[in-house]
Amino acid sequence: MSDATLTTTDHSRAKRNVTILVLAQAILGAQMPMIFTMAGLAGQSLASNPCWATLPISLMVGGSMVFANPVSWVMQTYGRRVGFWLGTLGGTIGAAISAYALTQADFTIFLLGSFLMGLYQSSQGFFRFAAADTASAEFRPKAISYVMAGGLASAVIGPQLFNVTNDAMVVPFLGAYLTIIAINLLGSFLFLGLDIPKPPKPHVDDPKGRTRRELLRDPVIAVAIICGMVSYALMNLVMTSTPLAVVGCGFETDMAGNVVTAHVLAMFVPSFFTGHLIARFGTRKVIATGLAILGLAGIVALQGVELENFFIALILLGIGWNFGFIGATTMLSGAHAPEERGRVQGMNDMIVFGCVTIASLASGGLMNCSGGSAVEGWSAVNLAMVPFLALAGASLIWLMMRPHDDLV
Repeated sequence: MSDATLTTTDHSRAKRNVTILVLAQAILGAQMPMIFTMAGLAGQSLASNPCWATLPISLMVGGSMVFANPVSWVMQTYGRRVGFWLGTLGGTIGAAISAYALTQADFTIFLLGSFLMGLYQSSQGFFRFAAADTASAEFRPKAISYVMAGGLASAVIGPQLFNVTNDAMVVPFLGAYLTIIAINLLGSFLFLGLDIPKPPKPHVDDPKGRTRRELLRDPVIAVAIICGMVSYALMNLVMTSTPLAVVGCGFETDMAGNVVTAHVLAMFVPSFFTGHLIARFGTRKVIATGLAILGLAGIVALQGVELENFFIALILLGIGWNFGFIGATTMLSGAHAPEERGRVQGMNDMIVFGCVTIASLASGGLMNCSGGSAVEGWSAVNLAMVPFLALAGASLIWLMMRPHDDLV
């Protein structure tokens, strides 16, 4: 359906869906900064080897990768609402298992809970795609950007909930995981108001769309996946190590939470205008700007381990992720046919979260096992960004130099 044939009701439905998804991002999304603040610290206290401190985060992100295609299939078959409910169920069960593991001081059970929480993270990744489902081509980049902006509230709510609940019980972090259970149970009611039609059942003579291999040969899709993958993986690489670095450099745990708060705010505040920037300058220029800002974040982090270095580097990291990831998502959403939606989105998130899993696992190893001090580990984490930024930058330049591609 073209934009010209969309009715007032269609536009109203799109805006209502975006509003619900913004609220879901704000409320349900609050658990993500909580997890990224405490999971590494909890893992460090439970693991026998500090090199495995960030393994809980790695397994959660790995769960996101494993569940990406199944969640995409559920949404393609039964609708977005069912897929999002499945995600909140995974978040609830995973948090409950993690809470139990903390009471038993059992690292293995804690890892299982973290893995299942990846089901929620995987479903949350589809909020941005759901925003585009009923939006016009003109409204689409703004819809994606607005939903991502919902993370602004989660950036405030999550770390503050962590600070309040972290020491609320005798067992450290237990109160925070119980709070995450409540967030998932309450937030699941939001999806009752979601109005996104289920995809029609395919007929024999319907277009089948391209295979995954053919989709990956599409230059725009391939570069969108690479840039989204690098933006998200590098953000995760640095953010996962940040609480360990802040505490390791002599600052309090609450200060680590404040640095993460500033970072997550920076991830989502730009979303209020990222869509407008994409509409004006195009996705490629916005992605390029995001990659440059990610590189600048690494440079600032390497200048020292004073508190202001952590704050400035993590703020730049959040802004760079925002431009790079929203730009890549917008580029991808306009590069495939409707019948290819589930295949493309599931494949994209499986690749992205697969690389994020590797990044989060590498983060703990680089931070705790690549030098004799927290300063050396923090430097190793930030230097690891260089080859991946080079990969994404080179792929984007290659795409820009192609003479026959439509500007996306």
